[in-house]
Amino acid sequence: MTKVLYTDFENVDSIISSMMDNPQIKKAVTRTNLFSCWEKVLPEKFRSKSRPFSMMPGGVMVIACENSIVAQELSLRKITLLTKFQPYLQSLNMSVKDLRFDPKKWES
Repeated sequence: MTKVLYTDFENVDSIISSMMDNPQIKKAVTRTNLFSCWEKVLPEKFRSKSRPFSMMPGGVMVIACENSIVAQELSLRKITLLTKFQPYLQSLNMSVKDLRFDPKKWES
């Protein structure tokens, strides 16, 4: 029987750091954090009715909405949402200048 020695340990920080060098993993983690942050700035009644969908050039974030009523309601709150969202975006090192609410993206 061969004795196995466990001497070459790698700490978790270095594993995570090397994983974050992968652009696909970095994008997935950022997107997950973005979803979490989005829910924190929304009024509770809209949390299950909207979600970040995509980022467009120029810092425009497209938000998928359950229907046109939700899109209209959120459009009326756009400035407040952007203001509340900024600290979270800064922590993710992202810049969002505008929000577009699109009910057509809900099923996509």
